[in-house]
Amino acid sequence: MRGTSVKILMANDHGAVELKLLLMRHLESKGHDVRNLGVDSSDSVDYPDMAALAAGEFGKGGWDFGILLCGTGIGISIAANKLPGIRCALVHDAFTAEMAKRHNDANFMALGGRVDYAIPPEAIVDAFMAARFEGGRHQARVDKITALERRET
Repeated sequence: MRGTSVKILMANDHGAVELKLLLMRHLESKGHDVRNLGVDSSDSVDYPDMAALAAGEFGKGGWDFGILLCGTGIGISIAANKLPGIRCALVHDAFTAEMAKRHNDANFMALGGRVDYAIPPEAIVDAFMAARFEGGRHQARVDKITALERRET
């Protein structure tokens, strides 16, 4: 995803409006196409609905990955991982973001709008985007995750 425009879905609940706006500005300043599926106010919405909306759009194709945001990132990542084809990683720093892509081929990442990160959240997203899936032994593990979705284990 380096050096080219990337198509990114972003969805959030009321607990991460500011973080969403920060990340959107960052990504758009780099020339990426960001589609905002989330909310822009503090009016309460349910994070499972936001995860389902993003997963549904992602399933239509044409998107490189998604970013999901709620107060902690926990609830929205749990909800997203219930949906077919979604591998959403709750990331906390550049290392977990990089490894989510390199080892798990995550197609979504989750962050929390009420979390104090040790590094800027933009750097966490950049680390995710710079990483590449390694395949090999990791592909077999991702295949097992996919089988769990289909209850084949």
